[in-house]
Amino acid sequence: MTAAEMLDRLVGFPTVSRDSNLELIAFVEALLDEHDVPHWRVESDDGRKANLLARIGPDVAGGVVLSGHTDVVPVEGQPWSSDPFTLTDKGDGRLYGRGTCDMKGFIACALAELPRWVTLELETPIWLALSYDEEVGCIGAPRMIERLMAEHPRPAAVIVGEPTLMHPVVAHKGATNLRTTVTGRASHSSQVNQGVSAIHVAARLVTYIEEVMAELRAEGRVDEAFNVVHSSLHVGRIQGGTAINIMARECTFEWEIRHLPSDHFEDLIGRVDARAEALEAEMRRRAPEASIVTEPLNQTVPALADDNNAEVLALCHDLLGERPAGAVAYATEAGQFQRQGLPTVICGPGSIGQAHQPDEYIEHEQLEAGARFMAALGERLQRK
Repeated sequence: MTAAEMLDRLVGFPTVSRDSNLELIAFVEALLDEHDVPHWRVESDDGRKANLLARIGPDVAGGVVLSGHTDVVPVEGQPWSSDPFTLTDKGDGRLYGRGTCDMKGFIACALAELPRWVTLELETPIWLALSYDEEVGCIGAPRMIERLMAEHPRPAAVIVGEPTLMHPVVAHKGATNLRTTVTGRASHSSQVNQGVSAIHVAARLVTYIEEVMAELRAEGRVDEAFNVVHSSLHVGRIQGGTAINIMARECTFEWEIRHLPSDHFEDLIGRVDARAEALEAEMRRRAPEASIVTEPLNQTVPALADDNNAEVLALCHDLLGERPAGAVAYATEAGQFQRQGLPTVICGPGSIGQAHQPDEYIEHEQLEAGARFMAALGERLQRK
């Protein structure tokens, strides 16, 4: 089966994060069983989803982990010109479908090479690490990584196959999603001296969240490797109030912090918390029941630092040729692997510019480049 044929099978599983990925996992397990490859499920608490670990080659330390997430983002509300869960070749050098670049293309390249890998006398193993719920906060991978480290010989390197046009990426920002709820006191809008508008207070805090970025730039806390050179803070959703003539009792907004590897989430959230405490104290002088509460919506996805990666970066250059290493603003599971002491880079086929878009696609050339990479990896790990 070619990489394109394998991608056709994978795209056909509608593994949107809100739904189960178990049909896809069962498909991969059957393929692994066909080739006598040992594998282990690492399930979610409710059993509706699973990570999958598989080892091709000897049960020894060293080798390379190829990591990819099986979930995809929703398609509702997007103007697709073809069925998003049917791989479509329009004859323009591209293969269309949800997840083609993000990131079933990488997984397809690995699985398509599996029949050849099992014929090789590998000196160190090739690991497949397929996760769930990456798109909603990198939720699934940590327990899979813990299982790998606790029950198996230590790998030497990790390659996370997010779409990078087959260029190695050595750094990315960390990410945390948050929800802030402002509670004030409702009153008739003609009696503004009697109430405390949660919307007005939330607006002041939202404005400050944006101002934090200017503070960071003024302090010189920038990294020119990133196209957004500072840690970013962004409010994406806001909701509050019941009627135009009622001072809003409640306003809620959801926001995110994407921090540089050199910054710390605790410092950035601390700045916002300090401003929230000052605003809350001001509110309570008029309404003692008023409050501002911020809660995380996910565990912080750790940043990937350009550190301890010389050997895995050299491996990528050996397989791909010399290519400049870069940094990206989006978060991945790479930082979670690195946190466990595993040298990690990101490298995969396709462009992040196509991810999450209607008519998501991967170019034939990129899929072929990913397939060549997998073939070269097997050759590289053969016993000399």
